[in-house]
Amino acid sequence: MLKNMLKIDLSYQKVKYAKIFTGIVILLLLFLIPVFIHKPYYLHIFILAIIYIIVVCSLRTVALSGQVSIGHAAFMAIGAYASGILAKQFGLTPWLTIFLGAVVSMLFALAIGFPFTRVRAFYFSMVSLFGGIAIMNLIRVAEKWTGATSLAGIPPLDSLNIPGIVQITFSNQKAAYYYFILIVALLCLAFLYSLEHSRIGMTWKAISQSHQVASSVGINESRYRVLALAVGCFFSGLAGACYAHYNLVLTPSTFGFLPSIYLVMYMLVGGLGSFWGPVLGTAIFVLVPEIFRWMKEYTPLLVGGIMVIVVFLLPKGMVSLFYRNEPKIRKIHKKEALRYDA
Repeated sequence: MLKNMLKIDLSYQKVKYAKIFTGIVILLLLFLIPVFIHKPYYLHIFILAIIYIIVVCSLRTVALSGQVSIGHAAFMAIGAYASGILAKQFGLTPWLTIFLGAVVSMLFALAIGFPFTRVRAFYFSMVSLFGGIAIMNLIRVAEKWTGATSLAGIPPLDSLNIPGIVQITFSNQKAAYYYFILIVALLCLAFLYSLEHSRIGMTWKAISQSHQVASSVGINESRYRVLALAVGCFFSGLAGACYAHYNLVLTPSTFGFLPSIYLVMYMLVGGLGSFWGPVLGTAIFVLVPEIFRWMKEYTPLLVGGIMVIVVFLLPKGMVSLFYRNEPKIRKIHKKEALRYDA
């Protein structure tokens, strides 16, 4: 019996070290991409993928409390337009406006959070959809600031100049933007991961499992749901602000109804139950259409086919392919522990 326990512990250790090794390899590959890929278009695709990974992971943070927002792209738009307007109209440095854009998006979330979070499940999704449509209509109406059809002339990031050490120019430099977005994404993911595994994250999951039980033990359901929405919208706005100073042109169609649906789809296909599910889902759905670009007219069919396959064969998302043996190991470990205690 003791031998079996030791074997199971060793298998746990192997899985743990395999995850760490895989993470290090992926991280190294990400930092080496601009070294081996020089074509601006391919770097552009990787930059977009990383930006959307931030947005989808922020959407999952909202979903941790049991509420799926279908209008999440609108909060990305708020961050993008707020940062773009502050930099273009008021002459503020983009290094400051990126953070301010994220804060404005969070303030919008706090303003609508308390009435929105009073409804749950399907009703919250519908309210968030209507809220997203309302925000995009406001952006179109404010022609003086947003340009209605497009906001052009957004300044790029200012050059970083450390005398005698380094000088980084972002204007027309895809590699510099790639590293900037990658570092921002890693910091965002690290924060969201630690938050999910903190007391706050555990509280969100408890509310998602049963809001009645959570309320019965003294958890303020509304406050924590609003907090989840505010945190998610902050990082969505941050990603939008980064996108604004990378793309330099903003159009409402980039943040409309279909993009919001795609964000939910990326999250569900990757796997809502795992932190890395949205990362995998976004990477697949952003990069795969580019691989099959020669059959662009069939892209919706390809995406729909992937969705159907995942729903029927991988209900926990594509990320479950990498965690198939873990439930078995846990089950065996639990049985052996019970036998050992007996």
